[in-house]
Amino acid sequence: MKSIISTFSNFNSRNAQVLSKKSASILFSVFRLVVLLSIGFIIIYPLFYTIVTSLQSKYAFLNSTRVWIPTEFAIAENYKAAFDAMEYVKSLWSTFKNEIISATIEIASCAIAAYGLARFDFKLKKLYTAILFLTILVPEMLILIPRMLNYSHLDLFGILGLVNKVTGVDLRPNILNTVAAFWLPSIFGVGLRSGILIYIYIQFFKGLPYELEEAAWVDGAGPLKTFLAIALPSSGVVILTVTVFSMIWHWNDSLLSSMYLNQDFPLATQISRLPQTLGSKYHIILSARDPQGIGYLMAGCVLFIVPMLIIYMIIQRWFIESIDRVGITG
Repeated sequence: MKSIISTFSNFNSRNAQVLSKKSASILFSVFRLVVLLSIGFIIIYPLFYTIVTSLQSKYAFLNSTRVWIPTEFAIAENYKAAFDAMEYVKSLWSTFKNEIISATIEIASCAIAAYGLARFDFKLKKLYTAILFLTILVPEMLILIPRMLNYSHLDLFGILGLVNKVTGVDLRPNILNTVAAFWLPSIFGVGLRSGILIYIYIQFFKGLPYELEEAAWVDGAGPLKTFLAIALPSSGVVILTVTVFSMIWHWNDSLLSSMYLNQDFPLATQISRLPQTLGSKYHIILSARDPQGIGYLMAGCVLFIVPMLIIYMIIQRWFIESIDRVGITG
């Protein structure tokens, strides 16, 4: 009888432990779900608000009882006004010409610079590495004015300036308002946030096995051929990471483009100037008295983010995997 009671009590004890573990697991799952939904809402809310607002008509703005499902839509009016005000096709071409090509050049030049810093020992390497970190730490605004002055009279080591002093002939070209102002920094690896891209490349190249390169050297390959035939084909993960970062940073750049150009602005500059453009072109002042302007502005924001959003949705799975493998956090 005692053994039966003992067995029954042990059985109840085990059941209680199992139920306790299941309850704790369920509570943790619910807590995790609530946290993820809260974070997801915080992240998605601005995008959702932008899209809904871009669809509303003037009268829908005035109806405070309906927020997320508009009572009236003005999709064609809002998006047509934003499309025309931003000169969308022309601005999209300017973005590709000035920013996307610049980002593509930067991806290649930063890979070359990073491979040299990661794989070779040479004099003043520590100094160059310190300068690399300075390019990351120094704000862009600090060097923007000197850079513009240099671009307005482009000179290499003061040679053309010396010729100007001796002969009186100024041969220094003005590359402002041209694609050269965007392309030249990218070619030399000092473009928009190039320091961060080089650092990402360096961390990846340091993790590549030396045996692969040594085998290529034994076969007679030089440094350039080793880089092109061994390092680059093995770097698809980091190239994807750098490509996404570089493309997004250049796509969102309105500071440099507004300083270097006085016409033919890319989309980032057009979206920052959209309130002024709406005022001058449609006589719309963004205020509570005329909320329709908010719809135009939000429609412009949607038009601006849609290309990058589509690209990211296509490559996001590979991008997340690349972030994990490269080891970028924070």
